[in-house]
Amino acid sequence: MKPSLQSYLQLHFVVLIFGFTAILGQLISIPPLALVFWRTGLATVGMWAFLKTQKSTSKASAGLIIRLLLTGGLVALHWILFFGSARVSNVSVCLAGLSTSSLWTALLEPLFTHRRLSLVEVFLGLLVMVGLYLIFLFEFNHALGLTMSVVAALLSALFSIFNSLFARTLEPRRITAYEMAGAWISTTIFLPIYYFLIAPEEKMNLIPQGWDWLWVLILAGVCTVYAYAAFVRLFQTFSAFVMNLTTNLEPIYGIILAFLIFGSAEKMTAGFYAGASLILGAVLLYPILNRWSNRRAKASVIS
Repeated sequence: MKPSLQSYLQLHFVVLIFGFTAILGQLISIPPLALVFWRTGLATVGMWAFLKTQKSTSKASAGLIIRLLLTGGLVALHWILFFGSARVSNVSVCLAGLSTSSLWTALLEPLFTHRRLSLVEVFLGLLVMVGLYLIFLFEFNHALGLTMSVVAALLSALFSIFNSLFARTLEPRRITAYEMAGAWISTTIFLPIYYFLIAPEEKMNLIPQGWDWLWVLILAGVCTVYAYAAFVRLFQTFSAFVMNLTTNLEPIYGIILAFLIFGSAEKMTAGFYAGASLILGAVLLYPILNRWSNRRAKASVIS
């Protein structure tokens, strides 16, 4: 059945929400660690409440639950670096670095699935490295933020690969519910370690103030629980190719929104936009070139 215009609009709306996440990280005044604590805690409650309304027969073994909770720790670290990147630099730099996640996935996946690395992935990976070099060259004052976002992208690639393996035995919604719980537990354990051992001179600031409560509720409820549930449901309408291609627009939507909301604070040099264009171009080209490469390989086998 051909997807309707409403379905396409809903898909792009969900991706727009994903792109809005970094902006919320800028609007909320509490530190990234505290922000992740509230986001994961509220999202855990929301995800499990949502699962209670759904019929499911899939069960997770004790070993799988432990692996899911540990993967949740990677998710927590990813978000801490993600929001931290937006704070020490800006939203545009953060999203430019994060846009490398799909290509990190392409490069790392062969290590876990034992498939061959394609020349297309090597070429696009080199293109991304050139783009990152340009950003570092022209925006050296944002080097820390860009490095944090690239590491966040690497972690995103890792838990995406792990999730693809988990999904063979457990439905995605339940995977996310366990991982949210693992992320919240990890953050809760790390909070006292950070404030009492790593940075004792830093004032503990855990409680959102004023408008922070609204932004945190939107971050947890809309950007995490709703957006994820809607995204999973749209897999019933669109092919994985269309879903992945559209998701790659997240950094573009986010950078445009950041410029509209924060104005001159998001204005960057020409070198940044050249580097970001190379990265985003590589990300958008990946599914197209990958499909072309697969078709060519199949044609050569048939002939």
